Amino acid sequence: QVRLVESGGGLVQAGGSLRLSCAASGGTFTSYAMGWFRQAPGKEREFVASINWSGGSTYFAGSVQGRFTISRDNAKNTVYLQMNDLKPEDTAAYYCAAGQDYALGLSRTDEFDYWGQGTQVTVSS
Repeated sequence: QVRLVESGGGLVQAGGSLRLSCAASGGTFTSYAMGWFRQAPGKEREFVASINWSGGSTYFAGSVQGRFTISRDNAKNTVYLQMNDLKPEDTAAYYCAAGQDYALGLSRTDEFDYWGQGTQVTVSS
């Protein structure tokens, strides 16, 4: 059983930056692709970014391409989401997820087996 704990959320002004972290425990971290998803009130959970086991392949939603980066430190069992040039529409609860690394570019919620509890990101205009 993999446990994921997110941190780093908060309130930021539009144009600002935040870095989210997700610490994993209870499994072999390098067995998993990692992803970030977000969910705004009244909306479905949507894909943000994913990264393969080695960190050599990343994939982004079009809405964050060029503004967000995803990275991982396998020695620390941690994945990061660096968010720059934040916009009010980025406001959401952000969730970390882990899934079996069977293909590149994982982006569907059903491709991920383990989920964190989420961290809130609020971007003010």
